[in-house]
Amino acid sequence: MANHLTPDELSKELGIDRSEVIRVCVQEGVPIYQGKIDKTLFQAQLQALGAISEPH
Repeated sequence: MANHLTPDELSKELGIDRSEVIRVCVQEGVPIYQGKIDKTLFQAQLQALGAISEPH
């Protein structure tokens, strides 16, 4: 499974709006490299913000 996703792919996978994905990246310093975001890093940042629960 791919770990680097576009904002559209990440928003679909996590069930949040694309603009919210980009906002979190910009605000929290999650890099977007060549139009792709590291899913693990993004999820870790959301957990740190308390936006999502930790995986089981």
